[in-house]
Amino acid sequence: MIKELVKDEAILSQVCEPATPADVEIAQDLIDTAASLEDCSCLAANQIGVTKAVVVYFDDNQNPHVLYNPKVLMGIRPTKTVEGCLTRDDFSKVTRYAKIKVSYDELVDGAFKKRRRDYTGWIAQMIQHMVDHCNGKLV
Repeated sequence: MIKELVKDEAILSQVCEPATPADVEIAQDLIDTAASLEDCSCLAANQIGVTKAVVVYFDDNQNPHVLYNPKVLMGIRPTKTVEGCLTRDDFSKVTRYAKIKVSYDELVDGAFKKRRRDYTGWIAQMIQHMVDHCNGKLV
């Protein structure tokens, strides 16, 4: 279901609760909402008012990828950049890593499977942005 974006800093600044396999509807709402927005490439659950650690991003082929409970374990080659955000009016100066290692849960047959994966470039930047959202960090 398509949801309204939340710009309330009281919600966006809350640390998200861990997701569970029961949060599959949140993931679908994120996919539906992000797909309905022009130029949206990623979205975190608190941006639709749900303080759970669920995020979605779209790859270069516009395929959605859902990460439950994502955590950036390490990053290399830090770079200063300026980012915008769908739920913030201003641009923010941030440091992002060119390559990151991420741990997350993937929903497989109704249960979480632990995963680790390396990401680079634009996808790495999106994931760092969404993990900041999950941690209640306002960029």
